[in-house]
Amino acid sequence: MKILVVGGGGREHALCWKIAKSKRVEALYCAPGNAGIAQVADCVDIAADDVPALVEFSIENAIDLVVVGPEAPLVAGLSDQLRAIGIPVFGPSAAAAQVEASKAFTKALCDTANIPTARYGKFTTARDAKAYLDTLEAPYVLKADGLAAGKGVIIAASRDEAETEIEAMLSGRFGDASKTLVIEEFLKGEEASVFALCDGKTAIPMIAAQDHKRAFDGDKGPNTGGMGAYSPTPVAGSKMIRKTMDEIIMPAVRALEAAGTPYSGVLYAGLMIEDGQPRLIEFNARFGDPECQILMMRMLSDIVPYLKACADGTLDQMPPLSWHGSAAVTVVKAARGYPGSYEKGTPIKGVEKADAMDQVTVFHAGTKHGSEGELLANGGRVLNVTARGGSYREAIDRAYEAVDLIDWPEGFCRRDIGWRALQSSG
Repeated sequence: MKILVVGGGGREHALCWKIAKSKRVEALYCAPGNAGIAQVADCVDIAADDVPALVEFSIENAIDLVVVGPEAPLVAGLSDQLRAIGIPVFGPSAAAAQVEASKAFTKALCDTANIPTARYGKFTTARDAKAYLDTLEAPYVLKADGLAAGKGVIIAASRDEAETEIEAMLSGRFGDASKTLVIEEFLKGEEASVFALCDGKTAIPMIAAQDHKRAFDGDKGPNTGGMGAYSPTPVAGSKMIRKTMDEIIMPAVRALEAAGTPYSGVLYAGLMIEDGQPRLIEFNARFGDPECQILMMRMLSDIVPYLKACADGTLDQMPPLSWHGSAAVTVVKAARGYPGSYEKGTPIKGVEKADAMDQVTVFHAGTKHGSEGELLANGGRVLNVTARGGSYREAIDRAYEAVDLIDWPEGFCRRDIGWRALQSSG
């Protein structure tokens, strides 16, 4: 098969790394890719959101399967355009991708399918939004309805803060994304991410992971796209995954099919778990980043037949996925200043040494090659140092041993990734 992966971050490097191991692959392309992806795929200079150019490339190169990494091209209709010309694609239609593109859409889906989630209200005026606060207790969860690059959720500690944020968001703080506002009750518990592969009718579970959103140790500092992750997660074992499939994933899949917008691709359920009950925080229409990196490290199965089965609607013919029983952890190396302003173009050394360690893979999230072939930072989150081990402690120690081989003074990372897993395992 000739396969095109769309995207250029750590998630896409992990997907390319896993796809490249398949004997079913004749050629592997990635658009636009990065310096790390270039080691396992042919990088194509097409932006991930340039839908016409991606379609044209797929036609000209007789691509057999397109695997879409980020959400933006999905929401822009890349999958629809490819399916219309008979090119198989892993990723939902623009209509089904509304599960991520619109918080209000997902809350309505929860109502229709009786999916457990937080109480909520949807608002377009500040007056109505502020009045709804009377029905809730602090803290208050405010969500921009549309895509806001992962920054559209505000947890307001007080009524005054909530009212100030309501005014700011409805006045265009996140542009069109916050013209509509969803306000939710604050859910208590422990967060986890559960992933399932879907073909429109059938869904099969993957595994659960837990990520660390805050920038600094001790879960301090601003929210980020994710500073690390680990799997398995003690709060979401096999029974919790089955409960999530029965109460959240499959009801959503059935409701979307009934609405004429069948969901094909990976469905990512962000959960809050309390007293053994999962409740949905959000759906995402793609793999998590950096969770994808540990999923690919733990997966024993050849992923390509499963991606193709999702595209072809034949997932019911596939056996359950197989996984390494070992733990996996990924530590994100980010540019100093992230998630605020940061410097690009700083040199990075030692990645080869880290990558050469046993059971370690360094996925590139934001890198490029300089004019003399040197490795340079080219983003906020730059490297994902990923390791497996027989225990959480072994995997974590191995990951940080690899981190310490990387010479990049302009970078930083958290030193406590996986602390909840260590705590629960004694």
